[in-house]
Amino acid sequence: MSGCATLAKDGPLGPSPTGRPVRLDRGGAVDWGTLAIYSVDPSEFMNKTRVLTGITTTGTPHLGNYVGAIKPAITASQDPNVQSFYFLADLHALIKCQDPKRVEQSRLEIAATWLALGLDTDNAIFYRQSDIPEIPELTWMLSCVCAKGLMNRAHAYKAAVADNESAGSPDPDKGITMGLFGYPVLMAADILMFNAHKVPVGRDQIQHIEMARDIGGRFNHLYKGQFFTQPEAVVDDKVEVLNGLDGRKMSKSYNNTIPLFVSEKKLQKLVRKIKTNSLEPGEPKDPDTCTLFQIYSAFASAEETADLRREYENGIGWGVAKDRVFEYLNAHLREPRERYQALMEDPGHIEQVLAKGAERARSEAAPFMDRLREAAGLGRFV
Repeated sequence: MSGCATLAKDGPLGPSPTGRPVRLDRGGAVDWGTLAIYSVDPSEFMNKTRVLTGITTTGTPHLGNYVGAIKPAITASQDPNVQSFYFLADLHALIKCQDPKRVEQSRLEIAATWLALGLDTDNAIFYRQSDIPEIPELTWMLSCVCAKGLMNRAHAYKAAVADNESAGSPDPDKGITMGLFGYPVLMAADILMFNAHKVPVGRDQIQHIEMARDIGGRFNHLYKGQFFTQPEAVVDDKVEVLNGLDGRKMSKSYNNTIPLFVSEKKLQKLVRKIKTNSLEPGEPKDPDTCTLFQIYSAFASAEETADLRREYENGIGWGVAKDRVFEYLNAHLREPRERYQALMEDPGHIEQVLAKGAERARSEAAPFMDRLREAAGLGRFV
């Protein structure tokens, strides 16, 4: 399929060096004998900077997601000197969303989006979090060395408690699940399982990387080994944050998004809804305070952006400007939209890509988990 990752010809899991594929069933059962002799080429993982990115699976990708996260991540996935791990954070999704259909649909849409936009799944490892049973196992092991007081200081938990107190609830923990309380440990397991060196995050997530460092360091100390590296939070202040239809930050929470792969007709309708001021055609307009111009400049070249800036200064009408932005976005998104639609109609192909990613991820996670079990006294007797 055009624009999609190349799959191994031997089937959805591809060949192993031993000729025996790792068996990954949906229940997490695994043929440990197979795993014991299975390995990938060590050069795949050695001497490379490891970068890990989790992708939330509770919504439909929009233009803001593309500009702020997807586009730079896909560019990074093509760097042969970096071992990138990208995963659908579907276990995390259960913390906020208990609608199975929504979670399932979001997983499919997000996987299709990343593939349609050119994620290099030959270089990067792309997998579903829920396909790696070693991650929840590691989460429990890390929970057993993590101080409750550390979780008490987590921003999300403190914010939920503050909301309850502001509402006058006699129970400060009302509505707070153990998933919400302990999710920094799950995030730590995501990171530490693959000993990621760098984790690109927003400023609001820096605390979680610091917690992963603390928890991993505690495990190393207790079990007297250097099992986990110390991950580093990477915050790119240059990443652009797009405004939405109403001029606020584009977010599903504000219901002001422009989904990335809506139909041409729907895209045109949404662009026409972007909030502008009341200046008439012929009156100079300030592009730097205009959501319409901001969205255009996030996709256009420097020369194209400069041309539209001059038209703003010359008093371009809002109707003309919106048509210009729609036409540009539509042309830019047409081919990936077609690839996305083809992928959405072929979930079996997406499943194959994710199975291949899970195989690669587990070829490292399973033997590493064996080491951790041995360290904690949970190894086999013989």
